Amino acid sequence: MSTQKMPLIEVKNLKKHFNVGKGQILKAVDDVSFEIYPGETFGLVGESGCGKSTLGRTLIRLYKETAGTVNFEGHPIHGSMSKSEMKKLSRSIQMIFQDPYASLNQRMTVTDIIAEGIDAHGLAKNRKEREEMVYELLETVGLNRNHAQRFPHEFSGGQRQRIGIARALALNPRFIIADEPISALDVSIQAQVVNLMKKLQQELGLTYLFIAHDLSMVKHISDRIGVMYLGGMVELTESDELFDNPLHPYTQSLLSAIPIPDPKLERSRERQVLQGDLPSPMNPPSGCRFRTRCPFATEICAAEVPEWQEVEKGHWVACHLHKTDKASAI
Repeated sequence: MSTQKMPLIEVKNLKKHFNVGKGQILKAVDDVSFEIYPGETFGLVGESGCGKSTLGRTLIRLYKETAGTVNFEGHPIHGSMSKSEMKKLSRSIQMIFQDPYASLNQRMTVTDIIAEGIDAHGLAKNRKEREEMVYELLETVGLNRNHAQRFPHEFSGGQRQRIGIARALALNPRFIIADEPISALDVSIQAQVVNLMKKLQQELGLTYLFIAHDLSMVKHISDRIGVMYLGGMVELTESDELFDNPLHPYTQSLLSAIPIPDPKLERSRERQVLQGDLPSPMNPPSGCRFRTRCPFATEICAAEVPEWQEVEKGHWVACHLHKTDKASAI
């Protein structure tokens, strides 16, 4: 993936903190920076509670950012916007939600669910055109026009997620945030949905932020992958590089948990099991947030927050183990 072209999405020092009462602040997303380029899939992984979904929802303005900036095609998309600017933005950026059971209105027909955006933006001249647009979207995601007048409860989980994808495509967006779109589905269906998303990306020129905790599925779809831990980004590089050369101890432990299909190798390899529980984002450890579970932690890890550094071309990491003169000079 060439990084010479202008980023489609540029996230700089983004923070999203929640006031949970009694003077406590939950730092769900804390000083995260990355870029996503046109036509690529940027995978975002990490344990539950690390801030992945909050980050996605902050990008699309479902949450108001605490600090930092988000640019789309070079223009800031946070802060005050006019109604017409908001409408234009919602046509460009859409979201596929995690739970296809909860994200579809059970009282609405599939036609009305998919056509919500079409209606809101006045994209259909009449009822007939609206109907044809819905039929075309259904066929695009592998369903057929006979499904249009049914209700969500009449479909399987995989079919419901296809309806959710059709709804996201209705406004012809350039960028789609997929928030754990396969985690609520049977394993047998997950690959079908991911393959559909890859096919749509090629046909429609889409750009994805693909949020998940299943690293093997993320590798299958992503060009580059960012790894989050307790609200911060700890590693970011190309997909193959991350799997072949993981630098951060947290990434190494996530990768060591992925089963290998060869039983002999699986039995003989050494697993890197994380010690302890995920600390509270309301009271994170000092210095490096991962130090309380890291087998390589030293005194500096408690004293200093590791810098976000490019230690090899295109390979970024926040870890004192990889602090180099080259990295600190960048």
